[in-house]
Amino acid sequence: MDITRLILDDHAEIRRLFALIDEIDGKETETLSALWQRLRALLDAHAEAEEQFFYPTLLKIGSGAADADDAKDETKDAIKDHNEIRDAGAEVDKHSPGSTAWFEAVAKVNEHNGDHLAEEERQGLADFRRHADLELSHTLALQFARFEAEHLTGVAPVNKDPDGYVRKHD
Repeated sequence: MDITRLILDDHAEIRRLFALIDEIDGKETETLSALWQRLRALLDAHAEAEEQFFYPTLLKIGSGAADADDAKDETKDAIKDHNEIRDAGAEVDKHSPGSTAWFEAVAKVNEHNGDHLAEEERQGLADFRRHADLELSHTLALQFARFEAEHLTGVAPVNKDPDGYVRKHD
């Protein structure tokens, strides 16, 4: 089991849920609401699991990949992105499912999230794979999988200070 594979699997599921929402008529409010609740829970639990297990380890072993200067840069940016995704998600909840404003708010979450996933895949995940041995990746994957299973309905979305997060875990 590999934590980067679990993270990538979540990324695929997140993209799939956004695509499903895009294909549903606004009159199908119960379906849209159910899909959004599932997507929001996954986004929040996924971000929290990364913040508890993946990024603290990346800070210790990473050196930066692609266009990131170092692991601190990758981590600060990811925490900032998670905050933007949480905030955009909270905006969705202010609108009636299926309304124009609701779809626009979901699109904003998708925009923030899409940018984050691409950057994380190019930087943090690549950096981790270069520096982590199989045992470490497996151990973190077990913790990550357990956390997400225990928080299937999500977690309380709490923004974090990117600089403070790095100071705490570095």
